[in-house]
Amino acid sequence: MSATVTPSPTPPSITGRLPALDALRAIGSVAVVAHHVGFHTGVSMNSQWGTWLARMDVGVAIFFVLSGFLLFRPWVSSAAAGRPRPRVRRYFWRRALRILPAYWLTVLVCLIVLPQNRPTSAGDWLRHLTFTQIYQPDQLRAGLSQTWSLATEVVFYLVLPLVAVLAVGRTWRPVRTLVLAAGGVLVTAGWLTLMGLDVVDTAVHTMWFPSYAAWFCGGMVLAVAHVALQTRTGPAALRVLDDLAAAPVACWAAAAGLLAIATTPIAGPLDLAEPTAGEFTVKLTLYLAVGTLIMIPVAFGERKTRIHQAFGSTSARWLGLVSYGLFLWHPLVIEIIYLAGDRPLFTGGLLETFTLTMAGGLAFAALSYYGIERPIQALGDRRHPRPTTPQPERRVPTTNSPH
Repeated sequence: MSATVTPSPTPPSITGRLPALDALRAIGSVAVVAHHVGFHTGVSMNSQWGTWLARMDVGVAIFFVLSGFLLFRPWVSSAAAGRPRPRVRRYFWRRALRILPAYWLTVLVCLIVLPQNRPTSAGDWLRHLTFTQIYQPDQLRAGLSQTWSLATEVVFYLVLPLVAVLAVGRTWRPVRTLVLAAGGVLVTAGWLTLMGLDVVDTAVHTMWFPSYAAWFCGGMVLAVAHVALQTRTGPAALRVLDDLAAAPVACWAAAAGLLAIATTPIAGPLDLAEPTAGEFTVKLTLYLAVGTLIMIPVAFGERKTRIHQAFGSTSARWLGLVSYGLFLWHPLVIEIIYLAGDRPLFTGGLLETFTLTMAGGLAFAALSYYGIERPIQALGDRRHPRPTTPQPERRVPTTNSPH
């Protein structure tokens, strides 16, 4: 039998937003920018320390773990509070408003403006507008290479309501939900086994959702643990997460150590060469651990620490708000920099290129957020307002958006 605590008639408050998590989106976006700048300048492949830039694609792991946590948490917390499940229609409506307008505009601009994308076929338009550009080889066009991860994440958005219903059920049983939420590990393990048997290849299938189901489920498991700790209804062993959160330097040092291991050949090539199934497995495992260790000190523990204050500061949260736009637009900025300067690929100064990319990317991101994303979400809220709750102290949490 698992050691659980029977819920009290009036469980502790399940709080809403976790403002400090906004900064994690910004960290993930900046890491992806560094990864792409390192590749374009050639530093990732031509210097010893550049291997760290090559592994800054760990930012994608941060995104996926964060998505699993934030999007699964409403289903978990509603069960723990004895409230109805989140409405699936509203969930899809909010996801569409958050993701599609800025994304479609990015696709429109990149396919029209960048000369590398000419001529653009009807298939190019259809694939990129429907997030199906990852299901055939060599379909990612210039300025849109980063969208493979968004196409993968959209699959998670689509399957999450069904997974949540199956994993959470109608009665709050944290141990059962923890076990079922971890089921994505089996999906990834099976997929990697098929890679090892050459049933699926590493040229295309490393971008598909099954490769990363374990990353999303890592966040989902953290969401269950978070709610169980808040309501004091889970196994006592979960308190180790609060203990780890009290030692952020140790968590982040461990994450840095694991990332250092990932910079070695054990995690596969640093360029665009295809990894072996074993190398890809090592990389996925290390990145999952890194993303989890980075997140624990920010999501768990006391919320009045210096860490939470720093991550929840106005500037950090603003970067989090515009981080989706930075993620979308920075490859276009890199392409413009190289076109304007007539630079060959794998040339250019790292610091200069990174600074210009961040400045241009943030400018585009701010225009995207204030001109498109926020107004459209405000209009969406008028059509599908947030549900009201008669008992604020047991309110179903409002999640931070992972993008």
